[in-house]
Amino acid sequence: MLLSSLGVRRRALSVLAGAVLVSAGGIMPPAEAQDVRSRQWYLDAMKAADMWKVSRGQGVKVAVIDTGVNSSLPELKGQVLSGKDVSGAGKSAEEDSDGHGSNMAALIAGTGSGGGIQGLAPGVKILPVKVTSEAQALSEDSELGRAIRFAADQKAQVVNISMGAVGLSEYYPKTKSAVEYALKKGSLILAASGNDGGESNLPSYPAAFPGVAGVGAIDREGKVAKFSTSGRNVGLAAAGDGLPIHCTKSVGICSSGGTSQATAIASASAALIWSKHPKWTNNQVLRVMMQTASPPAGDVIPSPYLGYGSIRPRKVLLDGEGDPGPADVNPLLAREGATKPDPSASPSASKSPSADPKSTPTPQDDKKSDKKTVAEPKKNDDNSSTLWIAIGAGAVLLGAAVAFALVRRRGRA
Repeated sequence: MLLSSLGVRRRALSVLAGAVLVSAGGIMPPAEAQDVRSRQWYLDAMKAADMWKVSRGQGVKVAVIDTGVNSSLPELKGQVLSGKDVSGAGKSAEEDSDGHGSNMAALIAGTGSGGGIQGLAPGVKILPVKVTSEAQALSEDSELGRAIRFAADQKAQVVNISMGAVGLSEYYPKTKSAVEYALKKGSLILAASGNDGGESNLPSYPAAFPGVAGVGAIDREGKVAKFSTSGRNVGLAAAGDGLPIHCTKSVGICSSGGTSQATAIASASAALIWSKHPKWTNNQVLRVMMQTASPPAGDVIPSPYLGYGSIRPRKVLLDGEGDPGPADVNPLLAREGATKPDPSASPSASKSPSADPKSTPTPQDDKKSDKKTVAEPKKNDDNSSTLWIAIGAGAVLLGAAVAFALVRRRGRA
């Protein structure tokens, strides 16, 4: 999701960019019986069943700053806490007319009940923080700032932001201030890097703010997804292509792709680790995630495409790897683990799936955007554009203005 300042004003026209609502790709024909779990290839690749014997994320609160979370979805019943609508619209945080926030929450904490989405961290509780999502609605930098501060004040250990905005960091002073506040309060902030990799590849905020873990997307083969924005704002990567979600433009299950979804998977992974090690701080959880990530190929770490690599929480939970290190030092700020030169990737650098090959050997067949999951998945076309809330799908530049929007890739289901 993206926000933009129109003209000289700091207000931003909400622009849906496609992350989770980041569905990528074409719509697949509906099916009578849809086996959602069989479509969740990344759960098997990550050895979720084995990790759940050690941790399911219990005791961890994950704030989902998004379009709201529909707690009546079968897989989210009992998983959603009382949150807040910070947009000023006076709505309930459990009202989600868009569907993006609900899908993010399901990928994180869904129980799989009723044939719904099985989340990677089903023991987690979701704190919904609703921001503006209606098309054509104007939003301010201060809105996202309020959302982040609320999440931190509610002691959310993990803050999932599947949204973002392109432009200059000066456009978002209140968001930046809120990020610094939340980090000091002990929250771990993960934000979508954007789905603009095949186009402008501009950095997205808040993913590009210091201390925030920007998340890029990999496909089923462990390669960087071609839509995933690259650059210095990418700290980690996670599965973000070919993930089943509830269709947002029709009834049923669609296959999606975007950095929004990748961010949700990264947030769930952090929750699994934190649940197992409740005395660790946000910095320590992030540090072991960076240490145990599958290192990117090439001579540069962090890589502009995958950051420190694709996340592997099983290395921490099952193999006992990772040194938490100092509690009060943010490893991204310290650039720990950067044993090779720091990348000076230009925001216009284009990345093809083959540019930065394998990171984790995980299978995926979905391509990019909302497709129905029944027949063979079709290509994710993810290319929509007007709403505001997911950074995972790609920031959209409107003339000289920039907008915070759902990082969806264009083309939603």
